[in-house]
Amino acid sequence: MSLSLFNRYTFFIVCIVFTLITLPLLGSVGWLWPLTLIAAALSLLGIYDLLQPNHAVRRNYPILGNVRYLVESIRPEIRQYLIESDNEQLPFSRTQRSLVYARAKNETSDRPFGTLKDVNQIGYEFISHSMLPVVPGNPDEFRVQVGGPQCLQPYSASIFNISAMSFGSLSANAILALNKGAQLGGFAHDTGEGSISPYHLQHGGDLIWELGSGYFGCRDENGAFDPQRFAEQASRPQVKMIEIKLSQGAKPGHGGILPKHKITAEIAATRGIPRDRDCVSPARHATFSTPVELLRFIQRLRELSGGKPVGFKLCLGHPWEFMAIAKAMLETGIVPDFIVVDGKEGGTGAAPLEFSNHIGVPLREAVMFVHNTLVGVGLREQIRIGASGKLISAFDIASVLAIGADWANSARGFMFAIGCIQSMSCHTNQCPTGVATQDPRRQRALVVPDKAQRVYNFHRSTMHALSEMLAAAGLSHPAQLEPRFLVHRLSATEIKLYSQMHVFLTPGALLSGEVEGEFYNRMWSMARADSFEPVAPMAAS
Repeated sequence: MSLSLFNRYTFFIVCIVFTLITLPLLGSVGWLWPLTLIAAALSLLGIYDLLQPNHAVRRNYPILGNVRYLVESIRPEIRQYLIESDNEQLPFSRTQRSLVYARAKNETSDRPFGTLKDVNQIGYEFISHSMLPVVPGNPDEFRVQVGGPQCLQPYSASIFNISAMSFGSLSANAILALNKGAQLGGFAHDTGEGSISPYHLQHGGDLIWELGSGYFGCRDENGAFDPQRFAEQASRPQVKMIEIKLSQGAKPGHGGILPKHKITAEIAATRGIPRDRDCVSPARHATFSTPVELLRFIQRLRELSGGKPVGFKLCLGHPWEFMAIAKAMLETGIVPDFIVVDGKEGGTGAAPLEFSNHIGVPLREAVMFVHNTLVGVGLREQIRIGASGKLISAFDIASVLAIGADWANSARGFMFAIGCIQSMSCHTNQCPTGVATQDPRRQRALVVPDKAQRVYNFHRSTMHALSEMLAAAGLSHPAQLEPRFLVHRLSATEIKLYSQMHVFLTPGALLSGEVEGEFYNRMWSMARADSFEPVAPMAAS
């Protein structure tokens, strides 16, 4: 046996030898029992390691090789609690999480001794303040009216709401806590595409019903859209708006499958699906395939819902495709009441790494593009814009409102408020805090009344912080925010206002052709109302 082989097997051999030597002595030396049992158990583990075919490390290093897998299994926790810095974002920093936890618990979130951020780092951003600050506005009045001329039941929405998270992805107790908190605070709770569960309805919080490509809650037995079932659900007084999900930040252009063994009786009843087969969410909708058809579907949903606000959510992709929708609005006269822009950095659900990292447009750029397009075609006043994607603090909200959004949504922020510790185990059904699991024993850890109060506290404290930020900038309402209030560091020696860094179109500029820069004109010329395909292949830049 070579020295290398001996070194690899040393601990395994020691365990076996110790077991064999001490076994005959157990009758006379009682204190050896626990040591012998441990050595025997480790010897059996080492034999199993040598025989198992799946892990080369364990075959080469019996017993000791298991340490590698043990350490790897707790690596996220070790990194999160012992190694990462306060501002290291993976994906949310300790500072961000601590902010939410403090506000959710109604504790002070003030920090002494100055900022921990490097204000000279490229990318640093801030809101410019005024020499004449004003009295902070009333956060209860930070609302926006959603519903254009074609809407019969407009909704006064808070400018900060719970973003889309489905029952099934989240536990029943998590849904109950979120909705109760929304009811206490007077803000909206997006259902996610998993439809409206009994847990969404129990506490009476305002709902935004998200309608995905699976049409859950309003589908027939073949998975097609069922207008009668939709009308029954949409007529609920608790449903304030209907949101068609075209794509989502974490995995735009990607469908999903809920395996049949994970479909509980409650999930099946909520989604309107059978339990004897996998539940498939297609990557695209079956009810429309062109911009005009999308808008006609919006009109149909508005009629079936009794005139409630109807809009759509998307993670921006090909720019000419969104402009095609804008051209279809002009051609048909059908205008959605709202558009929610989901940044590619958003997403609570699991997604392929390539999609999370390299598909979709980031939130800031997407919001500005959608805002500019609607301004450029003269429809911005009729359509409200929501924004979602890693929005946690009052500054996060102010920054997206300044560049074109009317309100902000947060998913993971409210998950933190109900106890999420960013364990990164949402997709395993083993969430340690009962937030993202269907395990009834794990769910019990989440106490609904306590966490609902924390949801309410987080929303209220964040709105209060926003009112103070605005007052420092000389503003009394979020609607007064403009790009000139948001400042970005470009280099060690240069900062610019967003109004200086980016193009902001004037009303009707796309229609008149008076657009600054080539990009918007070029994308507009490629867009067509009758198809998402461009008019001509994009020329090389």
